[in-house]
Amino acid sequence: MPELPEVETIKNELTPHIIGRTITGIDLFWERTVRQPSASEFRERIAGKKIVGLGRRGKYLLVQLSGGDTLIIHLRMTGSLWQTPPPEGLKFVRAIINLDNKTSIYFRDPRKFGKMWLVADADCVTGELGPEPLLPAFTLEILSSRLKRHHIPIKAALLDQGIVAGVGNMYADEALFVAKIHPTRPADSLTSSEMKRLHAAISQVLLAGIGNKGASIENYYRPDGSKGTAHTEFKVAHQRDALCPRCGTPIEYIKVRGRGTYFCPKCQKLK
Repeated sequence: MPELPEVETIKNELTPHIIGRTITGIDLFWERTVRQPSASEFRERIAGKKIVGLGRRGKYLLVQLSGGDTLIIHLRMTGSLWQTPPPEGLKFVRAIINLDNKTSIYFRDPRKFGKMWLVADADCVTGELGPEPLLPAFTLEILSSRLKRHHIPIKAALLDQGIVAGVGNMYADEALFVAKIHPTRPADSLTSSEMKRLHAAISQVLLAGIGNKGASIENYYRPDGSKGTAHTEFKVAHQRDALCPRCGTPIEYIKVRGRGTYFCPKCQKLK
């Protein structure tokens, strides 16, 4: 958390408020949030830069600046970006990006896992990511060729950002449920029909997540401080012991490569 739908929602909702604005400076309360360059160089280089674009690559938010630099933000597990101070004030705020219209963006991150980079070439941070699952270039053939290279559990393969960018724990569980695939199946064992179902399911659950403004299971907030509602429509993710909406069997919880995983044992049989 946040995953692709949450970061896409943040991008969409921040865009009208920050495009065209100039960064007057940044307050860093936890300097280790900055991965590159040094905190002092970060402050110096970002001041006076105009925000000319806002994009997303996988789970990374890309803020394009005048002069060619890109501010890259990875919210990790507990990060969020607020247009106003969070309710508890600055307690969990690690950085404040100050803009020329006397507004600010607050980087709230209780567990301090979030990171920022200021780079001339975004590829030095995002270059190893796999294809974007919502672009036309993400074809069935691309997904199949990438998964066929791996004999790891399909759940683990979907979480590997070098295979597919942006899919995280919740949406992997949802996609595997829609596709009727057990999460521990080896990725290279999927049949052509299963691969086709999975390809469609990935797009389906991600688009639904974006449509519902992301999932607020725990720490995700939209820029205005409100919560997303995608989690209210989850079929299996975070639904342990609830009844499967398809067959009525209780949803089970296991760990796959250390990651909590929810699935229906009847609909997603291990072959």
